[in-house]
Amino acid sequence: MAKDTLVDSKNKNNSQHWLIFRHSILFVLGFSLVFVVGWGGAATIFGQIFSTYKSEIAQIGGIVVIVFGLANLGIVKLPWINYDTRPEWHNGQKTGMGASALLGVFFAAGWTPCIGTILGAILTLGISQETTGQAMLLSTGYALGLGLPFLAIGLGIDRSMTVVRRFRRHLRKVQISSGLLLIVMGVLLMTNQLTQIAIFAQQYGWYFDLPIGDGNVPNYLLAVVAGLLSFLSPCVLPLVPAYVGYLGGHVTEQS
Repeated sequence: MAKDTLVDSKNKNNSQHWLIFRHSILFVLGFSLVFVVGWGGAATIFGQIFSTYKSEIAQIGGIVVIVFGLANLGIVKLPWINYDTRPEWHNGQKTGMGASALLGVFFAAGWTPCIGTILGAILTLGISQETTGQAMLLSTGYALGLGLPFLAIGLGIDRSMTVVRRFRRHLRKVQISSGLLLIVMGVLLMTNQLTQIAIFAQQYGWYFDLPIGDGNVPNYLLAVVAGLLSFLSPCVLPLVPAYVGYLGGHVTEQS
């Protein structure tokens, strides 16, 4: 009996681990879509639509993110925003999955990246109809590099929360902290102030950059490395606490 219980517990932990990782994947796919179509495909119809309405998208996203935070605090309870991901609830429907992708889209819409030589070259290519395809391809590399650290955090978040679970009296504190982080990020999105972080970083040169080399167009590997280095810049790091808070909300809801 004890052995069966141990196996069930292990299976449950593995299931939760991969469910949380799926939220990370969808978050990365959400902002990657904006990178590839909105920025890399600036000359496409979808890219033009995104460029025209990105401020409105960010403001709507800010409201949604604030609601996420309020749900984490327990102030609002909406079925469609339910963070629980256990298969046995809601007939197996994982209602938070779509929210994770939207969160990635909203954050990307409200965030102006630090434009270094590589990303600048990609965006320049994206303006031209002749090189839009190349720009979109390079944008996937940049998004991949930027997304890898977010995926790594997603892989480890539930393991780190295991320590918190051992002290269950602190779980509510974790939920409150997560909710407040999301609310702060939502307010920045809604007021279009998230871009100020990137602008400030650009003014003081607080971003990592890579030289393109002799050519005017970066290769795919350089785009990936540039995206990876961008994660460490002040333009991206402010998003990490809210991202961790969001994933932490999923974990604590299952505790």
